[in-house]
Amino acid sequence: MTRMTFDLERLTPPVKKLLSITALAAATALALSGCASASTDAGATDAPTNDSGVRIVASTDVYGDIAKQIGGDRVSVTSIIDDPDKDPHEYEADARTQLSLSKAQLVIENGGGYDDFVEKMLSAADNKVAPVLNAADISGFDQKPAEGEFNEHVWYDFPTVQKLTDELVNQLSAIDPEGATSYEKNAETFEVQLTALEQQEKDIKASFAGAGAAITEPVPLYMLTAAGLVNKTPTAFSEAIEEGTDVPADVLKQTTDQFSSGEVKVLVYNEQTSGAQTELVLTAAKDSKVPVVPVTETLPAGSDYISWMTTNLNALQGALSGK
Repeated sequence: MTRMTFDLERLTPPVKKLLSITALAAATALALSGCASASTDAGATDAPTNDSGVRIVASTDVYGDIAKQIGGDRVSVTSIIDDPDKDPHEYEADARTQLSLSKAQLVIENGGGYDDFVEKMLSAADNKVAPVLNAADISGFDQKPAEGEFNEHVWYDFPTVQKLTDELVNQLSAIDPEGATSYEKNAETFEVQLTALEQQEKDIKASFAGAGAAITEPVPLYMLTAAGLVNKTPTAFSEAIEEGTDVPADVLKQTTDQFSSGEVKVLVYNEQTSGAQTELVLTAAKDSKVPVVPVTETLPAGSDYISWMTTNLNALQGALSGK
């Protein structure tokens, strides 16, 4: 996969977390003026037609793929972010996506502040009919913890994906009752694969419980915790990187020193975002011969959800095993 580098130190939190109001207004104006057909969008597939099955719009191809696994050929899925080189935090709306949302019969978003553009565009599209599945809400996690920040990357938590699968079956069966049996069978197959992923996490935990791990952002943290690893990265470092602010010098030194001290056994980092300070952490890990495992926020080219997560777990297990 081609790596896309973003200089996060130069971005501000509003840029990372909120949809550009100017872009939204422009997209809405285009849709209302009938210019949607002339718009091009490399990040969203063509809007489904009325006779191509239940029309689903997902904020990213992660949820789009899960919807396809459950819906099969009875659904038509539009993934707003479907390019592994795009950062969902920086997405800007366009008229074709607005049009897709206006016609959607079911919408899937991550929630938790990750993809706020969905709610804003759905409101602008005046679609008050389509149910919205919010993965963060479905997860049951406390989104306003007393300490720290909520980790919105819930698709790395397999129990949450299990819950989302059940909700997809319920909603699709309500929209398309004739397909209920098909949706249930597809979900059974998918959930068997999810159970296998959870078992692999347990296997890693059995061998490496308590081992220290470092991260650049909390993207893979649910997986690492389920695998029994302990995040040793200073919270101030990962939060600063995710928010696009400068890491204090003492925190950066504390982060890089953990590799030479032997405190951590693996570095798991988000390869879709990078900057000078994350590169320093990568260099420190490599200099200390600490294995490095890259992960992403969206599907790598040619992957589906199950194969992607299997690859992540295999890489983690191999790194910890010294393979």
